[in-house]
Amino acid sequence: MKLTFLGATHEVTGSCFYLEACGKHILIDCGMEQGQDAFENQKLPVMAGEIDGVLLTHAHMDHSGNLPLLTKQGYKGNIHATSATVALCDIMLRDSAHIQVSEAEWKNRKNRRSGNKYYEPVYDMEDTLKTLTRFVSHEYNERFQLFDGIEVRFVDGGHLLGSASIEVWVTEDGVTKKIVFSGDIGNINQPLINDPQYIKEADYVVMESTYGDRNHGERPDYIKELTDIIQATFDRGGNVVIPSFAVGRTQVLLYYIRKIKSQGLIKGHGNFKVYVDSPMAIKSTQIFHENMTGYFDQEAMELVKRGKNPLLFSGLKATITADESKAINFDEEPKIIISASGMCEAGRIRHHLKHNLWRSESTILFVGHQSVGTLGRIILDGASEVKLFGELIQVNARIRRLSGVSGHADRDGLLKWIGSYEKKPDRVFVVHGEDEVSEGFKDHLVNELGYNAVAPYSGTVYDLMTNEVMIQGQPIPVIKKKVERASSVYERLLNAGRRLMAVIKRNEGGANKDLSKFTDAINSLCDKWDR
Repeated sequence: MKLTFLGATHEVTGSCFYLEACGKHILIDCGMEQGQDAFENQKLPVMAGEIDGVLLTHAHMDHSGNLPLLTKQGYKGNIHATSATVALCDIMLRDSAHIQVSEAEWKNRKNRRSGNKYYEPVYDMEDTLKTLTRFVSHEYNERFQLFDGIEVRFVDGGHLLGSASIEVWVTEDGVTKKIVFSGDIGNINQPLINDPQYIKEADYVVMESTYGDRNHGERPDYIKELTDIIQATFDRGGNVVIPSFAVGRTQVLLYYIRKIKSQGLIKGHGNFKVYVDSPMAIKSTQIFHENMTGYFDQEAMELVKRGKNPLLFSGLKATITADESKAINFDEEPKIIISASGMCEAGRIRHHLKHNLWRSESTILFVGHQSVGTLGRIILDGASEVKLFGELIQVNARIRRLSGVSGHADRDGLLKWIGSYEKKPDRVFVVHGEDEVSEGFKDHLVNELGYNAVAPYSGTVYDLMTNEVMIQGQPIPVIKKKVERASSVYERLLNAGRRLMAVIKRNEGGANKDLSKFTDAINSLCDKWDR
């Protein structure tokens, strides 16, 4: 009975844990790493074809995104998840495959020109379609036998539609041990979905620590805060551009905006438009429609019972095609644009940022976690300019963050979750947090609350029968490629170009004769060097 930590150790993404029990090899989550990598993850200790089963906490890519790669490498077993998670994975993994293939095609066009070797996509649609046939659906609180000696139950994680903490009972040689994998622990009082379900007993707990170093603060009045941002932006004549995760966060925003519209809180802008510009977000919203019963909270279900859809309202526009997406930026009326990806790393949001970041009248509103190294984090941290599609874009728009909107429990929420166990577990494994955060949260559990807790690195192996470490994983930093700085001469050239642009602007309104001579001089210089 051994547990090996592979991903989401001292990092937030790439969740993956490997359980050996009763002669079976089981993965809990198989997530993709996103954003900036800090440490190297160890590979699976066995071949993919030797894995007997997979348990999935929820559909987010940092928990499910490498499942098609596992299939590509030879996995042929089942993937167990809640029915809502299965439905969401059907669209999210297809979308991921499309991104993998498109990125490979782009890289290979560049490689052919430069003579570099062929780049193979991480996985393709065929791998994904095979993966989707392996899903097996379960409902919350249904206890089922995974294999002889191994039983499993999914309980509501309160993080995303269908998200779960997973209870696993393992019986070997007459001894039963219970391991709980928290998945992502949900923030309380989120709209649409229930609060996390608290578990009362376990021998071992593997728990996330994303916000283990801070609280979200006093719960804000989300409707008022969002209303104020929309009103001020529209009054300036700008757009509210919201980089949003297609699954979960987008639906929460629609829920809030429906309330704002139904109460007539925005003044002077009529039936303003709200664009959901993400095919995946549109499909995800449909899945929310189809999975209300058993997943929506009491407030949302009260609306449903009165014949009102919590996610629909007048002025809502769904854009599917690329042409429809492009047309949004030719609509001069103030509007809300909700688009993916949530961290601005890919997708249509980057086009909307290109068209709005430079506009002082617009607002870029962040509503979710931004990992270190992502474009979203760079903008949120105060960058004065960013590069999009090879073009430097000035950041003149108002940059705002809707405080407290997070699908993750904060520090107090995490402590409440682990404090719900009537008896302290034999050991708590702290994962899914940035390096200092996971260490700090672990230290608090140990020093202040008396838990036997560790924050393992990738490659760490524990014997769950004896509660002893078998292999101690080591922090192996990712070796980052050195980025060659432009030569000082080239920097001078760039500065000269900026100076030229400034001179051109200062000469606006000058005599036509002088401007004509200036233009001829610039064109003559460009003709000489444009070779």
